[in-house]
Amino acid sequence: MKRHAPATERNRAPIAEVLARELPASGLVLEVASGTGEHGVHFAGLFANITWQPSDPDPEALASIAAWGEDYAGENLLPPIQLDASAEDWPVARADAIYCSNMAHISPMSATEGLVVAAGKLLSEGAPLILYGPWLENEVETSPSNLTFGESLKARNPQWGLREREWLDDLCRAQGLTLTARHKMPANNLVLVYRRKG
Repeated sequence: MKRHAPATERNRAPIAEVLARELPASGLVLEVASGTGEHGVHFAGLFANITWQPSDPDPEALASIAAWGEDYAGENLLPPIQLDASAEDWPVARADAIYCSNMAHISPMSATEGLVVAAGKLLSEGAPLILYGPWLENEVETSPSNLTFGESLKARNPQWGLREREWLDDLCRAQGLTLTARHKMPANNLVLVYRRKG
């Protein structure tokens, strides 16, 4: 049942450092596209005052998330919910933060569009939308490894590929969300944080 993604062990410590700075002190964090479920278990363990809600559209991923959750001793990790980011209606009424790792480039653009629209509805003033992954930026030279990675994604699925940060900025701006932080991460990744300004 349990799935394992080697990248989660490599990136979880640097991501946790950023989350410690960007997450609220308490509240509900909705994790979109939780994948194997390893991030959720790790981060729930680190942030005891946060209630962590994992989600994914894939039944096999949901089974893996649930299996990892069975070994978690704390009470702040909720059972996973099925959630398609591109759907108009989400099974969540509100969130104090939304976290999404490595989804935008391995899903149709409609998934990221749906994520941002939902964030505009679910997040209150000042609450963060936190996105981790590789992004293209107009004024920053893209690493050769990311260019190769992007081409390999398109070869696997024409609807996949690295997205432009400026495109994401525009999506978020339309929902009242503004980029408030850009964290450089290992392996040419970024954490982008968008918040609703009052």
